[in-house]
Amino acid sequence: MKPAAVVSLVMLLCLSASLAAQAENWPCWRGPRGDGSSIDQTVPMTWNGETGKNVVWKVPLPGNGHASPIVWDNRIFVVTCDQEKQERQLICLDENGDQLWSKVVLKSQLETKHNLNSYASSTPATDGKLIYVAFLEVDGKTIPAPNVGRARPVTVGVINIAAYDFDGNRKWLVKPGEFVSVHGFCSSPVIHGELLIVNGDHDGKSYIVALDRNTGKTVWKVPRKYETRSYVTPLIREVAGKTQMFVPGSRRLQCLNPADGSEYWHVDEKGLPEQYVASPCFDGKNFFMAAGFPTYHVIAVRPDGEGDVTESHVLWHTKDVSCYVPSPVLAGNALFVADDRGTASAFDTKTGEKIWKERMGNHYSASLIATKTHVFFVADDGTTKIVKAGDEPGVVEENPLGEFTFASPAVSNGRLYIRGEKHLFCIGDKSVAAASR
Repeated sequence: MKPAAVVSLVMLLCLSASLAAQAENWPCWRGPRGDGSSIDQTVPMTWNGETGKNVVWKVPLPGNGHASPIVWDNRIFVVTCDQEKQERQLICLDENGDQLWSKVVLKSQLETKHNLNSYASSTPATDGKLIYVAFLEVDGKTIPAPNVGRARPVTVGVINIAAYDFDGNRKWLVKPGEFVSVHGFCSSPVIHGELLIVNGDHDGKSYIVALDRNTGKTVWKVPRKYETRSYVTPLIREVAGKTQMFVPGSRRLQCLNPADGSEYWHVDEKGLPEQYVASPCFDGKNFFMAAGFPTYHVIAVRPDGEGDVTESHVLWHTKDVSCYVPSPVLAGNALFVADDRGTASAFDTKTGEKIWKERMGNHYSASLIATKTHVFFVADDGTTKIVKAGDEPGVVEENPLGEFTFASPAVSNGRLYIRGEKHLFCIGDKSVAAASR
């Protein structure tokens, strides 16, 4: 072989090894780090769901749901609800979009919910061996809805959490606690070591519960001070010499020890919102939270305190924003926040100064995702606008899906997975997909 050919081959092998090292699964809500970030350098930047441009495949999904798809190697898992049959299902697809199996996890009456929620909004989690799913079971019994401005009935339910293996065999199903919310259910499970942790904040005796993920048995369960519905998925990080689980809830930002549920610190600042939906972020130094109802807030908190750190560890706190449902994301030196009504903002992570604000879409339900250089905003009408992570709000790409979407996207191995109201879209390089078959 000629020297030039040898050099080219070595470079090609190095590039392939580099891309392989950057490929990763998307095993749970907001991906492998739980914060919407992707290290993949081959995330698709252009597509069109209407014309089929860069759509590797598009498959119909039965029923409906707003949970994100998750990906482990060549398997994609998604949950849905067949409202006519009142069945909540777990579906397994292969990398070509072919359905391998579907299992009915729960059959029960449908719960009361917000019109922007679904009956399958909790994103599954997987450790590569088992898939963990969560749904709400109700029997039709109602009570007057707590914590609402307008009186109306709400169903009383119990959380069902189940584990399935990759062949679709159920390994266990448990019911760790009650749940009541006029907005419905959408708490996503989080894996930590041998534990499966679920947020049980609701309009009743709220709690955080940790299960043995091999058996489903309760390892610990701790009450929450304020008993109002919130849907934050816990974010776990090694910081300040200990493992910290940041899980804001009603009127409180709280950090727990995920091993036993004991508290490290909390912020009880007056005026904090009653309800939280968006999940937090962490930049290696501070936790960030965007939340709002009935008031709107973006907050940065230092994680090295103990006890009540309300007066000492809030790095910055702004109310110059209108955010509620979409989770924010970090890219570069900025925290990117989308509000439900279609406006996006970028904040300096050190100071909280607003870098820019721009109207980006019609309405946002999906949480943001980001690579090292770009941020993806997926609007309810299916349009994804991609913004460069810089000081200006310039949109570099605008990609239509041709279908409404309320689920947050997933990224894995150079592919982008977007769940529409009727289909699951796999977006990527068609030539690479064809060569792999």
